[in-house]
Amino acid sequence: MLSLLDFYANWCGPCIAMKPVIEKVEKDLEGKVTVERINVDENPQKAQEYNVMSIPTFVLVKDGEEVDRRIGAMNTEQFESWIKSHL
Repeated sequence: MLSLLDFYANWCGPCIAMKPVIEKVEKDLEGKVTVERINVDENPQKAQEYNVMSIPTFVLVKDGEEVDRRIGAMNTEQFESWIKSHL
């Protein structure tokens, strides 16, 4: 199973804009992708573990290994296409 790690903060405008995009993709790809939302203010250790320097950062993990990452906001089509390319 593919995991999407969403590194965000509540004060981050692009992070807020991505929330409905992530929710749609999570619904559309249910059973194929799990989503873990990680608030960098509440969980700085996890952000450091993944070397997250700016948000939003999206990390795709498959079989425990990072396979790709994207930084910044995207539209729904771009985001879903990116994730599907790793399924």
